[in-house]
Amino acid sequence: MKLSGRFSDYHATHFRRDLIAGLIVGVIAIPLGMAFAIASGVSPENGIYTTIIAGFLISLFGGSRFQIGGPTGAFIPILFAIVMQYGFENLLIAGMLAGIMLVLMGILKLGALIKFIPRPVTIGFTAGIAVIIFTGQIANFLGLTGLERHEDFISNMTEIGLHISTINIYSIITAIFCLAIIIVTPKLFPKIPGPLIGLILSSLLAALLFEGRVATIGSTYGAISSTLPSFHFPEITWEKIMMLLPPAFVIAMLGGIESLLSAVVADGMTGKQHNSNRELIGQGIANIVTPLFGGIPATGAIARTATNIKSGAASPFSGMIHSVVVLFVLLIFAPLASTIPLASMAPILMVVAWNMSERKGFIHILKTKTSDSFVLAVTFSLTVLTDLTTAVAVGLILAVILFVKRMSEILTVAKVLPDPTLKHEKVVPHMVKDGHDCPQIAIYTIEGALFFGAAALFEKSIMNTIHYRPKVLLLRMGKVPFMDTTGESNLASVVTDFKKNDGIVLFSSIQDQPREVLRKTGLDQVIGEDNFYEHTGEALTYALSNLTPSKCLGCKHFAFHECTLLSAGKAAIPNDKKKTWEPTTEPLNSLMSKQHNH
Repeated sequence: MKLSGRFSDYHATHFRRDLIAGLIVGVIAIPLGMAFAIASGVSPENGIYTTIIAGFLISLFGGSRFQIGGPTGAFIPILFAIVMQYGFENLLIAGMLAGIMLVLMGILKLGALIKFIPRPVTIGFTAGIAVIIFTGQIANFLGLTGLERHEDFISNMTEIGLHISTINIYSIITAIFCLAIIIVTPKLFPKIPGPLIGLILSSLLAALLFEGRVATIGSTYGAISSTLPSFHFPEITWEKIMMLLPPAFVIAMLGGIESLLSAVVADGMTGKQHNSNRELIGQGIANIVTPLFGGIPATGAIARTATNIKSGAASPFSGMIHSVVVLFVLLIFAPLASTIPLASMAPILMVVAWNMSERKGFIHILKTKTSDSFVLAVTFSLTVLTDLTTAVAVGLILAVILFVKRMSEILTVAKVLPDPTLKHEKVVPHMVKDGHDCPQIAIYTIEGALFFGAAALFEKSIMNTIHYRPKVLLLRMGKVPFMDTTGESNLASVVTDFKKNDGIVLFSSIQDQPREVLRKTGLDQVIGEDNFYEHTGEALTYALSNLTPSKCLGCKHFAFHECTLLSAGKAAIPNDKKKTWEPTTEPLNSLMSKQHNH
């Protein structure tokens, strides 16, 4: 049997690979689902419900063959803040709104825009989230009691300091034992999921040796129900929608970023290509449906997706199987999950935080000591000390401002003249100096984007250096790849100023995009179609044919090789459109026949 799309070339022989991969990822997803839910301030079964429903729908409707969806560590600080501020019921509504936003983003084909988020911003907030997750598990690792959960990092760290005296040695032993197994298992048994083995063995250790002395899921959150999640439509009002739009937008943006990053990782591992817009739609559908069954927001999980691929997954069926595996475990083994110590969950999340911290990329960018380092540091600090919304917004704004600044600094406007010692008498800036600068022709080479951040510099550079009112202004724009309407406006000011004083503005080698902007604004008609040249030499030939002969008499600048004859008054220079010279002497005729390929 063959299917189309993401299931193209799928045969019955692939099902065995999907079954094995689905079983492995499903087993790994169980402790992670519960841990992420607990860290987000909700009950562990909410994480299980999310893994089952969202995981299945993301695989079914998404745009990647190998994506594994569910609750992730990236959402922890956001979801916890929403639960603290608005309550669990409103978290479900925010999740549904985020799902609608994701579907709309996919329909509007905005998937490709996610890649334009600067890397320092993504690494900054990812590392910040990792710090929040890691430090959020210190209390469970140490077995501290009596702490109050707060939204901000500083208050939570203060709580740990105030209650450090309640440290529980049995919790520490359980946590260290679990952590050691998580670290050692992949080295000794690469195909066995370390977090699951660590969770099981450390739970057995605590149950046999420390019974009643270590806090468990059951003692803290109550027993986990082994029943299927029930349908519940939250009470939605217009006031709630308006109140929850900001957090919903943050969930949608982070969910979109995380899922597409995961899909890109999958593409790199498999050589396949995902459909980014379909992936957003699939993520959106999952986040609309999951809250109706008590699930929290979900997205693509990079680590689980990578495990899915390494386990031999062949299609989205593996993701669906992983959800079925989690459902089966919920129905059969839910009562046992209640006995899991919180100290066993803590090292699992700490390892997740360590793995997602992007520490190598973080250190690499910091070492560059560039503006990217500043954006990274600010985004990271704000993620930890304030909230993700503020961090990403400020990070993006900073990145844009610094990018504009860098681009504006790249733009150069240089006055140039031919260098007779170079091949084709190439025009260069160092030839322009006192006593060697044509009073009637000003040639400028512009390099860089002519946009709103640099347009004023362009206009100022030219106007400041042509106060002597030359007759011809020649702009060499072969190295201007882009022009926006602000750049066009400043260019129009220069052109208008010249034309008011009976000057001529010529352009050479202008690229397609700037030329199209001039056409759309009508500035090319003001300049004159005949004043655009493909080569600088052609434009310079015409410029020389429009000089005022009387001003050349006695001139000692000798900016061009024609100047020797012009200064001696040995040529008549007609002002016509023939772009040719009509010399009065034979030597001059021979001289003017040369091409000016500058």
